[in-house]
Amino acid sequence: MEPKISISLGRLKLKNPVMIASGTFGYAREFSDFFDLKKLGAIVTKTITLRARQGNLPPRTCETPAGMLNSVGLENPGIDAFIREKLPLLAKTGVPIIVSIASEAGWQEFVELARRLDKIKAVAALELNISCPNISRRSIVDSPQATKLLISQDSKATYDLVKTVRKATRKTLITKLSPNVTDIAEIAVAAEAAGSDAVSLINTLTGMSIDAQSRRSKVAAGIAGLSGPAVRPIAVRMVWEAYQKIKIPIIGMGGIIDDLSALEFLIAGATAVSVGTANFVYPRVTIEIIEGVRKYLRRNRIKDIKYLSGSLNL
Repeated sequence: MEPKISISLGRLKLKNPVMIASGTFGYAREFSDFFDLKKLGAIVTKTITLRARQGNLPPRTCETPAGMLNSVGLENPGIDAFIREKLPLLAKTGVPIIVSIASEAGWQEFVELARRLDKIKAVAALELNISCPNISRRSIVDSPQATKLLISQDSKATYDLVKTVRKATRKTLITKLSPNVTDIAEIAVAAEAAGSDAVSLINTLTGMSIDAQSRRSKVAAGIAGLSGPAVRPIAVRMVWEAYQKIKIPIIGMGGIIDDLSALEFLIAGATAVSVGTANFVYPRVTIEIIEGVRKYLRRNRIKDIKYLSGSLNL
């Protein structure tokens, strides 16, 4: 008997727990020649804002030991062009499409985006990107002392934003959290209390890389987001910490490169996993992870993947 690998995120049902992380898959067409996209659990789109963004100046990325830094700056065509040009192609994949949204100038933009996408059948769920460095707490709380903080670095700001957006949509709502905090579980609790159906963690860790010869940052923005295998031990720890405090599903991400690294997150308490940086290195990695997880369950005689989630033995 084949093990059950389907999972639920709120009202959203996925045939398997392996998703594509936002910003690492283009708009899906770029990967369609490598494998059958229908095999994926879900695709999370690049983050969309109300208006088009050109993003940050280059260079935007650089390799680091066991990872990479990026500071793309939420480059995207804006909601109108996304709905008109990108979403129809994404819908044809036959995979649940989770649209990542962010605001440039206040919580009102989150609400407007959520309301517009709520009416579109092709959108399966929304991911609130409140952990991108382009969004500050000033968007929610007018506090001069907090201008450099992300929404997801403050539990009250997180609660207020999620609660507001929750009223604007009936779709499954996922809140993406930042690892650049003292206690990520506290933020996860706030998101759950405000009505989030799930949380995804972690977003990138802030980092820098400097060219010693020129004495310049290798990324034009200076500070950038670190992803890849280097962050995985931190990400797994944070998933485990959040799992101790919340009951809603957790989508784990951060340095997943194969089935064994995906299994770490599931055992730590994740219901699903999202693969990001590894897509750049090996486009078929998600398909191999799905099959690897299935084989692990079969080999260990686990009938349902839900029994694997949170099964860590300390």
